[in-house]
Amino acid sequence: MQIQFLGTSSGTPTKSRNVSAIALIENQSRQWYLIDCGEGTQHQVLRSSLSLNSLAAIFITHLHGDHCYGLPGLLASASLSNRKDPLLIFGPAGLDDWLKLTISATDLHLEYEIIVLPLSTLTDYEIGQIQISTATLSHRISSYAYIFTNNLDEVKLDIGKLSHHKIPQGPLWGRIRSGADIELEGKTYKSVDFVHTEKTSRKIIICGDNDSPDLLTTQSAGCDVLVHEATFASDMAEQARKVGHCCADTIAGFARDAGIPNLVLTHFSARYHTQATGKGSIEALRHEAQQNYSGTLFLANDFDQFQLTKDGRLEQINDQSH
Repeated sequence: MQIQFLGTSSGTPTKSRNVSAIALIENQSRQWYLIDCGEGTQHQVLRSSLSLNSLAAIFITHLHGDHCYGLPGLLASASLSNRKDPLLIFGPAGLDDWLKLTISATDLHLEYEIIVLPLSTLTDYEIGQIQISTATLSHRISSYAYIFTNNLDEVKLDIGKLSHHKIPQGPLWGRIRSGADIELEGKTYKSVDFVHTEKTSRKIIICGDNDSPDLLTTQSAGCDVLVHEATFASDMAEQARKVGHCCADTIAGFARDAGIPNLVLTHFSARYHTQATGKGSIEALRHEAQQNYSGTLFLANDFDQFQLTKDGRLEQINDQSH
C-alpha cells in the first residue's frame, strides 16, 4: 500500500499546506481511496497522478469543514470528468443529510451514483484486497479512525529443495514460482512440490482529529503505520485540550508504548512553518516527537508519498523537496 498526503494543515490552508486529505493507493491496481476531503482537495488531486475515475471510496473522519468542505466540488468534478462508476462514501451521522441538501440546493447533477453508507456498516468491510474497520476517537464532535488491513498471499520458493534437486536458478525457478511444471534432463518437476503460500497482512491506521490516543490501544495491535494529527507542540497542551487536539509528544509517546514501528504526523496548526525556526517551526514538533519515539518518524508535507513494503518498512518514494 502507498500513502500520499494531499493536505497536511489544520483548520485553514497555508501557502504550502492545504487542509486535510490523504490518498491510500493499492499497489496491485490503479484503485485508490480518499480519507477526508478538505476544501481544495480536487486541486491537490490535479497536481498528483491520481484520477477521480479510479477513486474507489471516500472515508470522512468527521464533519468539521477542514475535513469535508471539498467533497461537493470533488464529486461535481468527477462527474464532469465522465465518471460513470458508483462511488462509496463512508462517514459519520449527518454526512448523508448534508450532501443531499447541498446537492439539492446547488442543483448538482451527477452522472454516477453516490452511495453514502453509515459507519455501522464498516465492520470488517472489504473493498478489493483491503479490509476496513473503524475506531471511535475523542474530539469536539464525533470523530473516527479508519483501519486498513491488506491481506496478502505471498508465493515462496523452497530454495533448499530446488538446490537439492539441482534445478538451476533462473528462468526455471521463475516458471515454477508462476505455477508451471518443468522438464529437466528428462524428468518432470511439479511446481506444487517447490512452492508454498505465506499469508501476511499489513495494517495502516489513519485518524481523524483526536485528543486521546489511548482510544486506539486495541486497534494498534499489529499496526504497521499510524497516521495521526499533531496539531500543536507541548507548550500549547492546554489549548489542545480545549479544542480536542493532540500534541506531538503525546502521540509519539503513545506510538512508542504501543510498539508501532512507523509514525506519520500531520494536521499541523498554521502557526508552525516549514522555513521557520524555534517554537514556530515544524522542526519543533519533530524534535518533541523524536524525544518520545525511536521508530521511523515522518512529518508529512503536501504531496509526500510513502510505500509500506512487504517487510513492514515505511519508505518515502518521492522527492522530499517537492
